[in-house]
Amino acid sequence: MTGILAVNVAVRDRGRLLLVQREDFEVWCLPGGQVDPGESLADAADREVREETGLEVTSTDVVGAYSRPHWHGGIHVILFTAELTGGEMRPDPVEVVDIGWFVPDELPRPLLAGQRERIEDALAGRLGLSRSSNARSPFASREEAYRRRDESGLARRMFYERYLAGAEA
Repeated sequence: MTGILAVNVAVRDRGRLLLVQREDFEVWCLPGGQVDPGESLADAADREVREETGLEVTSTDVVGAYSRPHWHGGIHVILFTAELTGGEMRPDPVEVVDIGWFVPDELPRPLLAGQRERIEDALAGRLGLSRSSNARSPFASREEAYRRRDESGLARRMFYERYLAGAEA
C-alpha cells in the first residue's frame, strides 16, 4: 500500500458524538490522524483522541476502511468506534480549534470531506466496511493546499468551502 495510513474514531457518550474542529481549515471531523511507525491501529486511534481532545478512550470495533487512492498519493483511513474511559476535554493547541459533543441530528458544519459517510456508518453500527472514493484533490499535496490557502487571503473555512468542500465524491 502506498500513501498515508490514518485512523478516525467515533466516540459516543450519552447519545452524543465527539467531534473536533481542525485548525487547518476550521472544519469539523472525527478525531484522528496518521498511524506512527510501529504503532498498532487501535493504539493510534486511542492516542489520537487523547492528543486532540484530552479524553481517554478504548477502541472497540472497526467500522471500516475508507480509501481515497487518488488523493495526494493515497489516503487510507481505518474508522474505529471507542468507549470513553476518562480524561478532561482539552483541545490540542496546535491542531484543534474546538471540541464538542453533538447529537447526530445537530452536527456542526462544515464537515470535512468524507466525514458524513463515516459518521453515518458508525452511528448505524455498521462493521467491516470497505469504501473507496475516486475524489481527487485540486492540489498536488497537502503542503500546496496550505500554501495556496495562506496566499489566498481568504479565511480558512472560506478557502475550504471554495476549493475543497466539493471533494465529497
